[in-house]
Amino acid sequence: MIQRRPLLLAATAAAVALACSAAHAQATIKIGEVNSYKAQPTFLEPYKKGMELAVEEINAAGGLNGKKVELFTRDDNANPGDAVRAAEELVSREKVDVLTGSFLSNIGLALTDFAKQKKFFFLAAEPLTDKIVWQNGNRYTFRLRPSTYMQVAMLVPEAAKLKKKRWALVYPNYEYGQSAAATFKELMKAAQPDIEFVGEQATPLGKVDAGSVSQALADAKPDAIFNVLFGADLSKFVREGNTRGLFQGREVVSLLTGEPEYLDPLKEETPNGWLVTGYPWYGIQTPEHKAFFLAYHAKYKDYPRLGSVVGYSAIKSLAAGIRKAKGTDTEKLIAAFRGLQVDTPFGKVTYRPEDHQSTMGAFIGKTKNEGGKGAMVDYHYLDGAKYQPTNEQVKKLRPAD
Repeated sequence: MIQRRPLLLAATAAAVALACSAAHAQATIKIGEVNSYKAQPTFLEPYKKGMELAVEEINAAGGLNGKKVELFTRDDNANPGDAVRAAEELVSREKVDVLTGSFLSNIGLALTDFAKQKKFFFLAAEPLTDKIVWQNGNRYTFRLRPSTYMQVAMLVPEAAKLKKKRWALVYPNYEYGQSAAATFKELMKAAQPDIEFVGEQATPLGKVDAGSVSQALADAKPDAIFNVLFGADLSKFVREGNTRGLFQGREVVSLLTGEPEYLDPLKEETPNGWLVTGYPWYGIQTPEHKAFFLAYHAKYKDYPRLGSVVGYSAIKSLAAGIRKAKGTDTEKLIAAFRGLQVDTPFGKVTYRPEDHQSTMGAFIGKTKNEGGKGAMVDYHYLDGAKYQPTNEQVKKLRPAD
């Protein structure tokens, strides 16, 4: 008996630990998230804060279906292969219930394919490529942020009003930039048949040679420029363009530039009058945005960026879907997300059953240098539902589930 007691105690302790572990697993909902934190910190640090605020609010209100929510994040090193390996580790080792995340479009596509192969639910929060919900779309993948097509479609009517004939384009040479340029040319040609595209600069992501790019654009003698550069590439381009007088007497239409992540760093170099998409957090007076702003500011003593809104809304979307599905069963989640309505800081959005794209919209306006600081002025919000293809068009673009 004396010799057997330590064995019995050890076995009992192991059984108790296993039971506690199982009980903990049953009492939590695990959200796995993969993103390019080290490569794109400007956007993704506020994004992560937005996610953490949403998790905190959900748990403070009693969790989801009585279960606490836990968030597990992984860095993908801006590499699709690393992203898939991180997703695999989250699913197989951490036993997460759902996946979300991704910033770069090529990584979003890799995780979209992972979701299809593993038959695992994935909410693409930020990547903008249209292929996620169209050509490469699948039943397991949904997307929150307004797509490349949607954002370009919001800008084109205003761009056409400029009545400029000769356009040059500059964009990062990967999926997002290529798609944005192609969509702009297609939609502008339809809106303004006499348009001419006189120059095109496709630059390596994160490695723009801003001097030579600016000179090449100037040499093309365009009346207007369509810009898709963002982050550090944008800052370098603006600096060189200002130095060389590239923007003088020329209209510029620019995706993403009005987002504080990219507008704030420009400071005194901020150009005036660019037509942009963005996030004028300081001027949005809706009740839902005020509530979000106050909660975010109280927690972080800082103002939100667009990434903050995206991260927050992604977690709130998953929470709404899990509540509606009454759990995390993949097929029930898919059914719950088709037509799901979610309250976000930008108001209510709906996940379209036809292509799994949310109707989240975007703000468009113009840049203004206000005393050495960039701001958006003359802005208004456009409902994403009005800038999506018809159901019949989607059927032609998207493979059947």
